[in-house]
Amino acid sequence: MDSSEYEFIAGEGALGALDEILMDPLAADGWCVTDQLFDPVLIAELYQEVRQRHDLLPAKVGRHQSHRSHADIRRDKTGWLDGETAAQQQYLARMDTLRERMNRALYLGLQQFEAHFARFDQGDFYRTHLDALKGQRNRVVTSVTYLNSEWQAQWGGELVMYDGSGLEVTRVLPRAGVTVLFLSEEFPHQVLPALTSRYSIAGWFRVNSGLG
Repeated sequence: MDSSEYEFIAGEGALGALDEILMDPLAADGWCVTDQLFDPVLIAELYQEVRQRHDLLPAKVGRHQSHRSHADIRRDKTGWLDGETAAQQQYLARMDTLRERMNRALYLGLQQFEAHFARFDQGDFYRTHLDALKGQRNRVVTSVTYLNSEWQAQWGGELVMYDGSGLEVTRVLPRAGVTVLFLSEEFPHQVLPALTSRYSIAGWFRVNSGLG
């Protein structure tokens, strides 16, 4: 994707203009990629915020008693968004408006959105996985928003998505402002190692209130 071809579509009400970019491919293919969802100023603010945070912790895998760090599976560091800053509030409000629009357009019954910052340092990765097990119906739609102000293709760090048979669907460079949306139960995906630190916000539109 050449981001010079696109412009941010401003305003909460202007999400309607994104139907062709977001809702149509989500309905037809189960995934979409856009860099028109967020104001570049907000992306820059979130990037500066996460770079200054010193409380990101090694991410864990599994649930309940089996929820623990596995460096052979994933090596990112994460910290939840709780709306404590103005930039976080703007991001969460935009995603909540998107949640309501997906419910109206796609009848998904999404009840809430949760998200965390993620930092992948040089060489870090996340091996191929699903964000939700078939029929679990907790995480329904996954989102990833990239924050790095500069990213070159040779640095790596792509998100690679696969279909149910293991064939590659797409790979996305972590360029500032790009957002990926996909059905959580349908697309195994991985994060490839990068040559420099890679920052993003990973989020999930859910149908229940529990974390996991």
